[in-house]
Order: sequence, then structure tokens, then C-alpha cells
Amino acid sequence: MSTNTITGTGVFDAFITNLGKYNEGELIGEWVGFPVTPEEMQEVFKRIGIGQTDEFGQPYEEWFITDYDCPIPGLYDCLGEYADLDELNYLANKIEELSISEQECFEAAVELGEYTGSVQDLINLTENLDCYELYSDIHSDSDLGYYWVEESGAYDTRAMGALSNYIDYEGFGRDIRFEEGGTFTDHGYIVNNQDRFIEQYNGDREEIPDEYRVFTSTDEQELDEPADLPIPEKPSIRKQLAENKEKCASVTQKNEKIKNNDLEV
Repeated sequence: MSTNTITGTGVFDAFITNLGKYNEGELIGEWVGFPVTPEEMQEVFKRIGIGQTDEFGQPYEEWFITDYDCPIPGLYDCLGEYADLDELNYLANKIEELSISEQECFEAAVELGEYTGSVQDLINLTENLDCYELYSDIHSDSDLGYYWVEESGAYDTRAMGALSNYIDYEGFGRDIRFEEGGTFTDHGYIVNNQDRFIEQYNGDREEIPDEYRVFTSTDEQELDEPADLPIPEKPSIRKQLAENKEKCASVTQKNEKIKNNDLEV
């Protein structure tokens, strides 16, 4: 089993596994850091046997992902074992291109759990971070309540006089959080500001820019048609049984003939 990571620790890493070998009882795969180049990905496929043939001449053409390593909290649960590699690479590139503050907002938005149902959603999330407000200094209901009462300018505490000393910041903050659906994350408090979320990527892989793709059209053709060598047909169990029956019958007839000849002598 190969466990090399060819690009070091990426935005996230995925363990790419040879599906045919896995079905045969072998875990043959390799850790890949995303984003990755097409050339690096092709080298991985060679090392894990994609494009090679089994004992019957059938090519190993399919792969899947058996594990992820994701530094971004919550991202692990958003990625599936049969995720499209071009989409994964697109997502990793989009995350890598974010500024530090945008990355923090993205990570917080992933924890919030909106638009995280697919890699397509996550790609679109990177394009719609202006739909969220992230308050990096707010980490509790008490902080949230204090912000709205004392710092937001929404209330004039001076007009309250001595009553302002009895404000329950924690209770007030909790009510606000429940009402607007925000959540506390490692990067602070995040909430959807109700701006329009615009779908930039519709899930059509042809819409992925070439510079973000793992596969070129040539790569895909080579995998779909892996060899010009003749591939023998793998006999079915029923056919093998029929062939064995014929062989046994032939051996029996031959033995009977030899026996009869011996008796005649």
C-alpha cells in the first residue's frame, strides 16, 4: 500500500484508492494534497495501478476516496468517497486564492452549515462570502448581547440610567442568536446577512476553468480506452463449469476405452 503525499499537506488531502484492487481485497492508494497538477495526478494513477490490467486482462479504470485529511473544521463531513477530482481541485484552488480574512469567513461559514451539501455548494460558497457577517471578537452569547447593547449603536444605554446595570447580556445575546440563526466558531460569531446567494458554478464539469482541472480530454480518453492490446474475455462461472464438465466427460471416456482395450487383451 502506497502512502506517499506527492504535494505535501494541501488545502486538504485525499487518499485516492484503486477501486478494482479494493474489490480484490487490496488497499492500494496514495495520499494526494489538493490542489494538484494534472501531471502529478497522472503519476499517482500510474503508481496505484490505474490503467494497468488484472490477471484476466481487464483494465483498472476506477478509483474512489477512502479518507480525507482536512484542516478546515467541518469540511471533512462535506466531502464524499466518490467526489469528482476536477471539482475537488477546483474547490481547493478557490480556497487557496482567498485572502486570510476570506478564508476565516469561509471556514466559519462551513461550520454554520449552509451551502455545504456538495462540492458544488462549497465552490459557490467561496464566491458568496459577502452573504455572511463574521464578528471575530464575539465568542459567546454574553459577548453578542454586549455588542448589540453597548457597541452597535442600536441602543442608548445612557438614556436607561441605572437600569442599564441590570441588563442580561447573555440572555439577550442568546435570543438574538436564535432569531437570526448565527453560530459561534473558532473564528468568531457568523451569521447570514440575507444578501442574495448567487450560483456561479452549476455543477457542469465543462464549466470548470482549464487551469483548475485535474484531467485533460486526452487523459480521459486514455483512461476510457487504456490499451490497444487484445483483452481476453473473462469466462463466467457457468461457462467454466460447463468446460470442466466436458473435460471430465472426455477423461471418463478415455479411461473407459483404455479399460476395454485391457480386457480384450
